[in-house]
Amino acid sequence: MAATVAGALLSVSGVAAAQAAPSGSADTYDPQMLKTLAASLDISRADAADRLDRQADQQGALEKLRKDGVKVDSAFFDADAALVVNVGDKADAAEVRNAGLTARTPDHRAEKLERIKKALDERASEITPEGVTSWSVDVEAGKVEIRVADAGTKAAKGFLKAASKYEGAVNVVKGEKPVTFQQSVLPGSKMTYSGSGGYCSVGYGAKDDSGKDFLVTAGHCIGEGDQLLNNGGQFATAEDTRFAIGTDSVDMGIAALESGASISTDVDTYGNGSVSVQGGERALPGADLCKGGATTGWTCGKVQEYDVTVTYTDPSGGPDTVVTGLGRSTVCTEGGDSGGAYISGSQAQGMTSGGPMGQTCGGVDDTGSSYFQPLDDTLEHYGLTLNTV
Repeated sequence: MAATVAGALLSVSGVAAAQAAPSGSADTYDPQMLKTLAASLDISRADAADRLDRQADQQGALEKLRKDGVKVDSAFFDADAALVVNVGDKADAAEVRNAGLTARTPDHRAEKLERIKKALDERASEITPEGVTSWSVDVEAGKVEIRVADAGTKAAKGFLKAASKYEGAVNVVKGEKPVTFQQSVLPGSKMTYSGSGGYCSVGYGAKDDSGKDFLVTAGHCIGEGDQLLNNGGQFATAEDTRFAIGTDSVDMGIAALESGASISTDVDTYGNGSVSVQGGERALPGADLCKGGATTGWTCGKVQEYDVTVTYTDPSGGPDTVVTGLGRSTVCTEGGDSGGAYISGSQAQGMTSGGPMGQTCGGVDDTGSSYFQPLDDTLEHYGLTLNTV
């Protein structure tokens, strides 16, 4: 059977823009968001919806004030979800109050605080302030806030000394924890490419003997040096692929994770429960198997066989490619699912490689077929150890 690579270079269909719903009903908002908000505030879901409605109404009133020429410095919601508007004079404050909002005249105007922030940015561009975690304009406090993890470093002392000349307009918060880039990526979730509209799906996380973290994926999903993104943030850079157009190709590859990024040990099941990766023992033919993928989500079937050699046909008319060492299953996949995570019970099995041309999938148990790159072969080739719970 001719098959097509379920790959990253297929076009992505557009997503219709969300339409705004009228305020005043809990049906307006995502149920999970309301549940989380209600729990965090210890209020009912109806009260949570009302809180969101009030915030939206107040923001609408603020936009009207701006259009009417009121000079607004900045604004913020207080703990009671009341909008506080910073203004510069009594006349503007009166307009704000007439609109039903709270007015405040801060000690330091927004323009002044932005100048201070810019000056600190310029200093940091010359000397990295090691020990200083962040600085920003704190609208509520009406000051520039500087957060510090270690005030004892030479760079931090210099930075804080430079900031001290703005006494009264700067607030220093010490005892912060150091910060770094952080990103946890779910196997089976969408993986895109910097500068490209194509996509694949995330495979599994693994480590080498030195503890370096890698993404294990389908080889055709990556080219050396590709920058890989998840939810818009770069999390890995392609390092090696064994996939090549023509004969004697193997569909496995790896990408080095960025500092602070990690691959979760939970597979993205697209709302079908939680599946944690506890190992990578190869499932026998006939075993139940599911996969997470960016195009078709969570689909399931059975393992059919291993060590399958497949001839992939290029839909655009390019040369065929022969790929060896694949597994075959009755799991349904489509273009863009490539690289996504196959799992049997709690045991990781591999990454989507391809499937029949023109195949469409309609649900979790939809019949179909697909080929996957076995995970254990990939780990062995690259000398990696699978990340598990």
